[in-house]
Amino acid sequence: MKSTREKILNTLLDQHTATIAELAQIVGINGISVRHHLINLQAEGLVTSEEQRHGVGRPRFSYSLTAKGIEKFPSNYLKLTNSILDELKRSLSADELDAFFIRIGEEVAEKYVFKDSGKTFHHQLEALCKDLVQEGYRLRWKQQGNKITVFNQNCPFHNIAMRHPEICQIDHTMFNNIFKRPAVYQACIVHGDPECAFSVVE
Repeated sequence: MKSTREKILNTLLDQHTATIAELAQIVGINGISVRHHLINLQAEGLVTSEEQRHGVGRPRFSYSLTAKGIEKFPSNYLKLTNSILDELKRSLSADELDAFFIRIGEEVAEKYVFKDSGKTFHHQLEALCKDLVQEGYRLRWKQQGNKITVFNQNCPFHNIAMRHPEICQIDHTMFNNIFKRPAVYQACIVHGDPECAFSVVE
């Protein structure tokens, strides 16, 4: 039997968008309970809301699934991605495949690269830890002397990397470009370590 939370998520998947009143009617609970569940689902990043314009009075919101929420449902992405990478490895040389992942890492890094904005390296690193949550990373860092070690507790493509470790080149390139200095890797989840870790010199 599905929980209320699952019913709300399934309804949003089927309806695409719905108000609290609509969800209450479909799921079969009162609006207060629906609102409580939606608050939790929004906090988890599974649901988003948008204000509906309908004249005067209190604003009314419609709710929909985020990309993260949609990913909660069964999909064939992992199998498809592995098949695509299998074919790339058959079609490309090792150097060409490496260059392919490097280009992806460079593209992702462009959005987060540290800029000469007057902000300290530490300030930009703290902002990066928060910004990369949306990419699936969970970063923390510590400093010893002029060396900063960054730890990642969640690899966003862990399941793929277990079969295709070459994909880690995306991370290596991305962080090298973001920091504008070499990132020396010391641990990797794919190799059985509890988290990925690399260091940079401030």
